[in-house]
Amino acid sequence: MSHKVAANVAVLAFPFTSHPFSLLRFVRSISTLAPDMQFTFFNTPRSNSSLFSGSGNMSYDNIKPYNVWDGMRDGYTPPSSGYPPLQQVESFRDTAPGNFEKAIKEVEAATGRKFDLLISDAILCWFASDLAEKMHVTWVPFWISTQRSLLAFVEIDIINAKIGAQGQEDTTLEFLPGFSNEFRASDLPREIPLGDIKPPLARMFHKMGQKLPRATVVAINSFETMDLKVTEELKKRLRMLVLVGPQHLVVQPVQSSDDDGCLQWLDKQEPASVAYISFGTAGALPPMEVAALAEALEERRFPFVWSFRGNQEEFPQGFIERTERLSLGKVVPWVNQEKILNHTSVGVFVTHCGWSSILESITGGVPMIGKPSFADQNMCMRSLEVVWRIGVKIEGGVFTKTGAVKALEQALLLEQGKEMRQRVGILKHLALEAVEHNGRSAQDLKALVDIIKS
Repeated sequence: MSHKVAANVAVLAFPFTSHPFSLLRFVRSISTLAPDMQFTFFNTPRSNSSLFSGSGNMSYDNIKPYNVWDGMRDGYTPPSSGYPPLQQVESFRDTAPGNFEKAIKEVEAATGRKFDLLISDAILCWFASDLAEKMHVTWVPFWISTQRSLLAFVEIDIINAKIGAQGQEDTTLEFLPGFSNEFRASDLPREIPLGDIKPPLARMFHKMGQKLPRATVVAINSFETMDLKVTEELKKRLRMLVLVGPQHLVVQPVQSSDDDGCLQWLDKQEPASVAYISFGTAGALPPMEVAALAEALEERRFPFVWSFRGNQEEFPQGFIERTERLSLGKVVPWVNQEKILNHTSVGVFVTHCGWSSILESITGGVPMIGKPSFADQNMCMRSLEVVWRIGVKIEGGVFTKTGAVKALEQALLLEQGKEMRQRVGILKHLALEAVEHNGRSAQDLKALVDIIKS
């Protein structure tokens, strides 16, 4: 009787913002159901070291990191926070196909074993699809964001045909199935350029939209009932779609300490009274907006926890000391966001509208105040406002003291906030249901593992 060897899987990461972390978590969710599989995580050295080394970081017997050159010259030091410079992303894009293929061959030569499956961040479709064909293996792209933005990328050609040139930002998107007339061209991910001008990065996403329907199966970090109509439309356009989220509920988080005492401080606050503020790994507010939001919090005495990685001199003079002394709030460099959002004292999340943050806010039962800045954050924000009605966008898209006070009052003090909390509670229930043993996301993940095993 022949013994079937467990799958040997190559995983290709897009090494920017939260993409590598999300992809690694997805691979972990597969490896939990199939611990005998072997995964090699191909990623840039800097990104791999932040994921796999140091206390509290991820380490697993069957997931091994392998470093791939990032395309930048020796001695280049990328900024420690904020969205990566275009030059860095373009250098990666120009060299990635050759670099990943070379690395895969090196590992196959060193281990004497071929890979028999390719998992990639969906953004890498432009070459991962062809590479999988060349290797004669199944290819599974993983999309870290929403059904709605993925449908927009798959329909890039239709969007361009309907909207055409720049300057049409107010055109509604109701020609896309599942989109109401409240969605505008200005809500589209910025990587969907209107008109004939195709910036280099936009071409990459255009290719993604074209290649995804060729994948054996596309996995996405969401759950079906989050956006049922859009999910149905995607299923018509892709060979197979599996919804395997919310991923943070599927994979047990790495244990972390509460060194800054935020959770103890929250224990002393009133239920649903605190604003939690964070703009993600790459989103930073301009200094004027940091000051405006700080003034609004202090003047109106809104309790807050602010996860802030920037320069503390951007705050009004004495703000941190005064608010700490009055026990009004805490400014800390890092928090366990999931635990904070699950605390009963937190009443609103002031966010950049990244998809992982939105999912964590929903499963914490917390409505949102949004200030989107890049990628598909505008589309996420519009969905929060008009589809799920669990968030408000900061007035004019920029934090002023008046606008911040208005949004915080709406969410924390007025009836609108209570209604948003009730609606987010329903979505929380649906999310938890999806990842239960027989829930749709749990079943989709099992189906995906069966495909990989076969």
